[in-house]
Amino acid sequence: MIGNKQVNAAKLSSGLYIVSTPIGAARDITLHALDILGAADIIAAEDTRNTRKLMDIHGIQLGARKLISYHDHNGHERRPFLLEALKEGKSVALVSDAGTPLLADPGYHLAQYVRDAGYKVATAPGASALLAALCVAGQPTDKFFFAGFAPNKTKARSDYFKSLGAVPSTLVFYESPKRLAKCLKDMVSAFGGGRAATVCRELTKKFEEARLGTLQELADHYTQAGAPKGEIVIVVGPLVKTEVTQAEIDQALLTALKDFRVKDAAKHVSEQLGISRNQAYERALELRKDG
Repeated sequence: MIGNKQVNAAKLSSGLYIVSTPIGAARDITLHALDILGAADIIAAEDTRNTRKLMDIHGIQLGARKLISYHDHNGHERRPFLLEALKEGKSVALVSDAGTPLLADPGYHLAQYVRDAGYKVATAPGASALLAALCVAGQPTDKFFFAGFAPNKTKARSDYFKSLGAVPSTLVFYESPKRLAKCLKDMVSAFGGGRAATVCRELTKKFEEARLGTLQELADHYTQAGAPKGEIVIVVGPLVKTEVTQAEIDQALLTALKDFRVKDAAKHVSEQLGISRNQAYERALELRKDG
């Protein structure tokens, strides 16, 4: 219930409804989302216990309707069942534990499956840790790149960050508390320790925090403080390009040429300094020729 008003349980047309749910404060749900949760024939939830609790808070009765689990591990089994429901003219609401499904949460394959079968995919937009973090991080928001979760393994994670080093916008990552310090250290190596960033934690909850600093400062802090509690979003400010001197380019190339072939050294330095790969390659050839 919202105030003293019962949630609207009007019949929904057949289709898949992607429903955003609160990332912390239960009252951050939208009226549209409540209408869908109150009317959908089937509710597919990442965790049925969390969804049932949310429905109880807002006075939504499940009745004879189905509440089933849907996540990455059982999606291949659930999708045919949900498609059969759509063929019967039923409506399906998809929710994750918190935030917007499909954004680093289950749902993409289901939405594609339903769309490919010719059925409607609609959304009730709302809470998202991505947008909440951008609002409080203090980093530029005119352009941003959502990079989701970085790989678990150190080498793959480092390579992933390096591939994003030259992206000309704010970068947004989701991360687990246990990996935060290691992740920030890898970011220092890939992006440089002086790059501005913000670690956002427990967004919309009682102990919400947005810690601003350079990547090096944040890496040092969380290495000493240990793993924090709560959900983590890292917002890395855009690369601030400065004029690079020829001496700096040469020094970077000479260092890289100790470990890499000419082509790989040029690629490494172009990403590191933000210069064109052709420029780096031609100069690397000259330096190698000069010994």
